[in-house]
This record gives sequence, C-alpha cells and structure tokens, in this order.
Amino acid sequence: MGRDNPVGTADNMATYRRMLVYLRPYWKKLVIAMVLMIIVSAASGGIAFMVKPVMDDIFIAKNITMLHLLPFVIISIFFIRSLSDYGRYYLMADVGQRIIMDIRDELYAHVQNLSMPFFACTPTGIVISRITNDVSLVQASVTSAVTGLAREACTMVGLLVVVFYRDWQMALMAMVVFPVVAYPINIFGKRLKHYSTKGMKVMGDIMSILDESISNIRIVKAYNMEEYEKKRFGTENRRYFRNWMRRLSIRAVSTPLMQFIGGISTAFILWYGGMKVIDGTSTPGNFFSFMTALFMLYAPIRKFNELNIVVQEGIAAATRIFDMMDTRIEITDSPGAVELVETQGDLKYRDVCFRYGDDKYAVEDISFHVESGQQVALVGESGAGKTTIVNLLPRLFDATQGEILVDQRNIRGFTISSLRDKIAIVSQEMVLFDDSIAANIAYGLKHASTEDIIRAAKRANAHGFIMEKPDGYDTRVGEAGTRLSGGQKQRICIARAIIKDAPILILDEATSSLDTKAEREVHKAMDSLMANRTTLIIAHRLSTIVNADKIIVLKQGRIVEQGAHRDLLELDGHYASLYRLQFGK
Repeated sequence: MGRDNPVGTADNMATYRRMLVYLRPYWKKLVIAMVLMIIVSAASGGIAFMVKPVMDDIFIAKNITMLHLLPFVIISIFFIRSLSDYGRYYLMADVGQRIIMDIRDELYAHVQNLSMPFFACTPTGIVISRITNDVSLVQASVTSAVTGLAREACTMVGLLVVVFYRDWQMALMAMVVFPVVAYPINIFGKRLKHYSTKGMKVMGDIMSILDESISNIRIVKAYNMEEYEKKRFGTENRRYFRNWMRRLSIRAVSTPLMQFIGGISTAFILWYGGMKVIDGTSTPGNFFSFMTALFMLYAPIRKFNELNIVVQEGIAAATRIFDMMDTRIEITDSPGAVELVETQGDLKYRDVCFRYGDDKYAVEDISFHVESGQQVALVGESGAGKTTIVNLLPRLFDATQGEILVDQRNIRGFTISSLRDKIAIVSQEMVLFDDSIAANIAYGLKHASTEDIIRAAKRANAHGFIMEKPDGYDTRVGEAGTRLSGGQKQRICIARAIIKDAPILILDEATSSLDTKAEREVHKAMDSLMANRTTLIIAHRLSTIVNADKIIVLKQGRIVEQGAHRDLLELDGHYASLYRLQFGK
C-alpha cells in the first residue's frame, strides 16, 4: 500500500506533466509570481545574513550611527517582502481559479459529448464528484505546489549560501539530515495518494446516493424508506470519515516528525558551534547568523513535505479526471459525413441487432419500412425492445449489426447534429429543466419567438393551465418539473416537440400521464402534429394506435407480427392476445 513500482512513478510524472499543460495560457502571470517569490526568498536570506553585522558591528562594536539606520533597513526589507508576498499570493490564486475553470469546462464539455452507453454504466454522482470535488484538488497541485516548490527552492538556495559562507564545516554537518528527511517525505506522499484516491471514490458513492434519494424523494417517502436511506448514506459517510482521518493522521505526523529530525540536528550544531565560539575560533555574530539561517532553512524543508502531499493528492485526483477525459466517445460522425438538410422522412430498418455491452441482444433481426408521412406503432410487453428500437434512430445508441436508412441513406452517413435536428422526441420520462415554462418549451430552438411558444402551447393544450400560473410562461417549473402535475409536464414536453417542427416524430408513451379529458384534447393536437410527418409511436394502450398505418408487434426483442390493426386482429396472434388482455374482448 505504501509502495509504488517504477511504472507507477512514471505514470505519476506523466500525469503531473499533463496537469502542468493547463498553466501555459497563464505563463506570464506565473513568471511575475516567480520573480516576486525570488524577492521574498532574497529578503529571507538577507535577514539571516544581517545577523552577523548587527551583532558584531553594531551591538558589540557599539556603533550608534548604524543602530539608528537599522530600523529603516529592517522595515524596508519587510515591506518589500510583504508586498511581494501579497502579489505572489494574488497572482497564484487568480491562476489557480482560472485553471479550475478551464478543467471543469473541458471535463463538462467532454461529458456532454460522451455517448449514451457511458451514462448507462456510470452513476450520476460519480460524474458530479469528478467535476466538483476532484477538480478542486487539482488546483493546489498545479499552482501553489509549482510556485511553492520554486519559492522554497529559491529560499533554500539563498539560505544555503549564507550557511556555507558563515561556516562551511558546520554546514556540511547540518546537510547530513537532508537524506534522512527525504525518506519519510517520499513515504508520506505515496500513502497520501492512496488514501486520497480511495476518499474520492467514496465521495463519488456519496454523491450517487444523494442524487438517487433526493431525485426520487417521493418514492422514498411513499414506501417509508427514509430510515433505510439514512442508514445507506450514513454508512458511506462514515467510510469517508474514516478514510479522511487516515489522511489527516499522515498529514498530522509528517510535520512533527520533520521538526523532531530537525531538532536533533539543531541540538548537535548548537553544541558544536557553541564550542567554537567559546574556543574563540568563531565570533558570536558569525555563529548566530549561521544558526538563524539554519533555523530558517528547516521551514522550506518542512514546506517541501507539505507540498509533496498536495502534489500526490492532486495526481490522484487528476488521474480520475483524465480517465474520464480519455473515455472514448463511442458515437461520432463518420468520416465524410454530410449534413442532412432536408428529408422526406422515409425510414427503413434492415436486419438491425443491438445489445448493451456484452449482454445478450436486446433486439435482433429488426426489419421494417416506414414510408414518408406514415404513422407506425411499436407494441409489445415491457422489455420487448420498443424504446431500444427508436433510440437507435437518432443514434443515441448505434446498432450492433444491420443498418437504419433515412431516404435510402444510412444514418451513419449524416452528421449526428443534423440527423437529430430532423427528429423530435416526446418520451414518457417527461424531462424538464429547472427553468421557466417558456424556456422548457423552446429548449433546443435558439430563436423561438414568444408567439411561437404560445402557439405550440395551445396546440399541446397547455396554454390554459400556463396562464393560470402567477407568472404565466415565466413560471419556473422546479427541479424535474416538481411544481407541475404529471399531465402538465407531459403537455409541456409535447409543446417542445411541436415547436421543433421536425419531419420525423418519436412518441414514447406521449400521452401516458394525461387524464381522459386532457388525453382526448391533446390527441386532437397530436393528430395535426403528426399530419405529413413520419411518426414512430410506442404505446401500451392499444386504443391510442388503432388508426396507425402499421403496427409492429415485438416479443423478446424480435418482430413477430406487423400490419394494420384490423388485419392483426384477424390474424388472431400475439397482437390479438394483447388486445383481448386490455379490453377483455
């Protein structure tokens, strides 16, 4: 657990170099910060250097003139040091926050571009944890650590010059402690990286539990599962606490250990140097100047240990971030893909098969033709593959085998964005965003006017209840539309599809949440919406699709029947069984 192999060390260095790339746009500010740090380091060395002349030339020699000048020199040094330290701190804070912003932007943009299979396998909480918690840990390792290492290195060089200048023999004795200090610094860093990685994983699990329990709070309360969710969260929260305390214990022991090792060295040097002063081979001023520089030298050594911990935690976070950034986007534009400018909406599925990962096929040997303007319904029991089939059309997933054609051309020959522009979807999930009703209706349409929004709402039978709201179309719907009823949410989703005015329409249980009266009124609007549009309809209530041009009957991922409603009833097969099951006829 505390050992890394050479390959791991090489990986760490590669990860850290990749992190440093984010500094490039801000190199000018970084250089200015470095210069200010050199000034701070020079001032620190100057303070140690001044001890000898102050003691020997002022106090022992009793030089009153120099004593009068001394306060002004000291004040000037500390003023320059403080001003430089402020500038260094401000610049590095600015660069650090910009880097966080850049990494979050890049990571979020990549997540948005990832394909649906990624989201099917990755909990939402894990993604949120990477974008928030992990990115924050990276900041210090690429700003404070880089400049801090440079600052402490400059300080050490300045103080070492003073130490060797005052007494090179004692300096060599003092340097023996450095190899002793380096070993625990290395061990602490490796162990911190291990616990940091484990802690970020647990935080991802906590985020997932939060996302699930809060998003589904109505179900939690309806089934009296509050205590269960509290226990589940508490278990993970305590795991995070225990891991954090292990990290804290390593951090806590590292500094005292460095101080103890430094104390042993200091005690010996103090005895040895004191003997030289008593023997007359060194002056008190020279000795105290040496000791002042030596004492000040242990501070950057201790800081190196702290910065190493920061770097190791940053590498652990960056490894997880880059893993997500390097996740391959599975569904992309094919080479030579062209824009789908116009379409007649002629659809053809030819020997289409699909499976999720290494699972068995969800749908297999799917072949059917939807002529331009036709309404085709997909029916079957839950899990028969209806939603999977329609998800393949806008390339939310790609078919494992076979091909899907639009106007006799494989959909992979079109750019994804232009293909999806020609498809409107109303799903049973009723996805709304915590924004105004108007913004939800116009979602995905950049230049929708107020008149367009109202017209779409009227066609979806939504205008009436919207105007009853205190803020009308500016009413916020709440997270996932919690301030609206199920039927109201569904009609907002229908209005969103209406305003898009796409030639291909997918209705996945689009009226499932409407009461009988609202459903009847919305069906009138849907009839006008579907006119002259190619429409794929997923329906469990067979009464809603009896007038479809074609009904495709699915069972266990395969097409078992297809035809018009009356023909399928006469066939007295699977569709007829489903129909009798629903209507008792």
